[in-house]
Amino acid sequence: MHAGHELIGILDFGSQYGQLIARRVREANVYCEVLPFTTSAADLRKRTELKGLILSGGPASVTDSTSPQCDPEIFSLDVPLLGICYGMQIMTQSLGGKVEPGRSGEYGRTPIDHSSSSALLEGVPASSVVWMSHGDHVARPAEGFETVAISSTCEQAAIADPARHLYGLQFHPEVTHTEHGRRILENFLLRICGCAADWRLGSFIEEEVGRIQQQVGDARVVCGLSGGVDSAVTAALVHRAIGDRLTCLFVDNGLMRHGEIEEVESTFRDHFHVDLRVLRSAERFVEKLEGETDPERKRKIIGHVFIDVFKEEAARIEDAHFLAQGTLYPDVIESQSAHGGPSVTIKTHHNVGGLPAELGFELVEPLRDLFKDEVRRLGQELGLPETMVQRQPFPGPGLAIRILGEVTPERLRVLRNADRIVLDEIRRAGWYERVWQAFAVLLPVSTVGVMGDARTYENACVLRVVESQDGMTADWVDLPKELLARISNRIINEVDGINRVVYDVSSKPPATIEWE
Repeated sequence: MHAGHELIGILDFGSQYGQLIARRVREANVYCEVLPFTTSAADLRKRTELKGLILSGGPASVTDSTSPQCDPEIFSLDVPLLGICYGMQIMTQSLGGKVEPGRSGEYGRTPIDHSSSSALLEGVPASSVVWMSHGDHVARPAEGFETVAISSTCEQAAIADPARHLYGLQFHPEVTHTEHGRRILENFLLRICGCAADWRLGSFIEEEVGRIQQQVGDARVVCGLSGGVDSAVTAALVHRAIGDRLTCLFVDNGLMRHGEIEEVESTFRDHFHVDLRVLRSAERFVEKLEGETDPERKRKIIGHVFIDVFKEEAARIEDAHFLAQGTLYPDVIESQSAHGGPSVTIKTHHNVGGLPAELGFELVEPLRDLFKDEVRRLGQELGLPETMVQRQPFPGPGLAIRILGEVTPERLRVLRNADRIVLDEIRRAGWYERVWQAFAVLLPVSTVGVMGDARTYENACVLRVVESQDGMTADWVDLPKELLARISNRIINEVDGINRVVYDVSSKPPATIEWE
């Protein structure tokens, strides 16, 4: 928690959009935290900086006896409250209103109308389009509430009890599909809650530098650089706080992309003058991966070898008692399943609670309260090069999980060269910063081809390009045909070992972004 800043609490009922609500609040320059739906009113009263509450959506039905319930006393707190979808329904039910299963659910873009002077909808056109995703509906609002918006199939698209500062939306203002959703949230945050919008990354840097200095004292800090933006920003921030008492370790596992090691060395050794140690361990990793084809086993092998290599070098650093990691807020939320809430744990992150116990260091996590877009902006303020700040996400196990089947030096060479061409062409065409990720995948499949007048029997390569807001969901990108043709032509002609390129047109879900 960042003391001194006003706080909006977001009670998480398992919504797939829970993180998105938090991001939208932060974008309005208001600090917020995602809290478990079980948080008591007594605990919330202790948070003197609390300016308002938002109740998220969720997959359950409030009419189900097993559905997640919040402390009913939160509706009596002396702060405004906004219920979104399930949050509006749980508020209605808790205060004596009636929620029923809908005759037909509402999903997707939906026109709504409002003619009220509600502060929540101030500045929003009388007719607009919102994003609905619900089966149940409010059949009768609780006493004191008025209807402030309707749709053709939902008589209570938005409700308000201005006297108690309680508001409800059946739709999702946090998604981009809702026209004027940002305005609605800002109305709640700034007009209704009276937030000063004082959450700035510039002040965050000053606060975090002081916090790191207080935590670390005179000791040394070790930071594991991966080449990604999270660890890079972590290193730059810690270096600003403690200077030459930071040692960065970059493990060359042989699974990186073309030119990544050189970029890290140039940035941190030459530009920031950080004590950077590159641990050349490629052979060690590849040897341990020999013969392994199972993706989860690959991940575990890489993780174990990384810990061994890192531990051996860290033991040589005198007075090193702290480990700096680039843990982000989404990592924390996902790994803890909404802090014990009803949402399913999406994945276990290697940098949330895993490494410190094994390495014996106390943890420094300066980015733990930030989202990825905030981290990128922070990197710019800290002076990191744009190529590093805007770097697309890259999996911890590296190219090993983009090679389906066994990982060998030869297959790494083939994929690394193909991937270099993909990124080169994507950048040249101006698409790199317009997409979430673009990369190549090497399949354990050989296909017949013809080059010149000769028959070939070589690898097939997959091109994967997706757009996404946060990696939780994603869709394939409809790249121009000319760009696809150029990428394919270059890979087949320039990469010895590939004679076929295919394009992945699956979304997440049901597929994942990475192939393994």
